[in-house]
Amino acid sequence: MKGLVVKSTGSWYRVQTGSGEQFDARLRGKFKLDNKKITNPIAVGDEVILETQRDEWVIVDIVERRNYIVRQSPRKKHHDHLIATNLDQAVVLATLKQPRTSLGFIDRFLVTLEAFRIPGVIIFNKTDLLNDEELDELGYLCFIYEQKVGYPCFQISLRDDQVSEEVKSVFSGKRTLISGHSGAGKSTLINLLIPEADQKTAEVSNFANKGVHTTTFAEMFFMDEQSGIIDTPGIKELGLAEIEREELAHYFPEMRDYLGQCKFHNCLHVNEPGCKVQEALEEGKITEERFSSYLSMLEGDDNRR
Repeated sequence: MKGLVVKSTGSWYRVQTGSGEQFDARLRGKFKLDNKKITNPIAVGDEVILETQRDEWVIVDIVERRNYIVRQSPRKKHHDHLIATNLDQAVVLATLKQPRTSLGFIDRFLVTLEAFRIPGVIIFNKTDLLNDEELDELGYLCFIYEQKVGYPCFQISLRDDQVSEEVKSVFSGKRTLISGHSGAGKSTLINLLIPEADQKTAEVSNFANKGVHTTTFAEMFFMDEQSGIIDTPGIKELGLAEIEREELAHYFPEMRDYLGQCKFHNCLHVNEPGCKVQEALEEGKITEERFSSYLSMLEGDDNRR
């Protein structure tokens, strides 16, 4: 029998059949041997083949994925962690305060999506908390990401427990991964889009200005039969996985137009002579903010927040 993995705890998986029925299944041990560098061989979004063994459902095979997204495992060195599979798009939910989402985190998320050819969307939440100066900063960030780079940006406030039709349409008819720091409002947004999801929410700590983890495991919820939203535990750090230094510039859309035009074929666009990316930076076609993120990733900076 075939089913869709809609929740993963690491030890068992909730699987939904074509008829909408859900049940728990365990993983046949051999998958863990086949994927030595992956901490979790199956993720939410996977289509799997199941059999009954000793009165329980067992996952015996995984249908070929059309895409997936991974991060460096925060717990296991030199291992990667599958976040989700078979996605139509991914949304990063960001905030300028309570807590503040760094541009480095946003850019790492977007680079990861580019590497796995998954369209990205940015939603800035908690606009009601911003003063005039902070609203100007938000407007500038939306200009960078939308006009300069090409990612759709939305500005929202969930204070009134409402989501605009424009934002609802972002999720309609697609399977979407939603990610961001704890406290950014992922669970609140999902509850407003899908009230029956009943995700737990918590206030941001005033002391640390950081969110409290309310989502423990990745899980998919459905707006309708064609629209699924995958909620993930709040990510503090996002380590890049499966991306070589020489490839990194390919995953910055604003840099791609200039690649292959540099004087040296192995140009890393740092301080090499005849670098077209550096020329574009000087001309303002590439922003200082995005280029700083590129350099940070290139140097393997461990400060991934």
